[in-house]
Amino acid sequence: MKQNDPAYGPVVFRDKSAGYAFLTRSTATSDRTIDWDDGNTYPVIDVEISSESHPFYTGKARTVDTEGRVAQFERRYGRADGSAPQGPGA
Repeated sequence: MKQNDPAYGPVVFRDKSAGYAFLTRSTATSDRTIDWDDGNTYPVIDVEISSESHPFYTGKARTVDTEGRVAQFERRYGRADGSAPQGPGA
């Protein structure tokens, strides 16, 4: 380890919104600590979002209907090739 490198050690990251925590190694530090399952005490860093609470990873992400939006735009303003709008109400 070089003289100016930060300390790299075990840290617990905790997502309070999901009730989830995991132990990993990091250069991040904290004055707060937590007693872990293995009986040791580690620094703890609270995070606002993790893979347990992020909509993309939990499957609760909203899907965007891009095809429907394109069709709606073309009905309203016409097609990029200059042809007139098609479909009902055209």
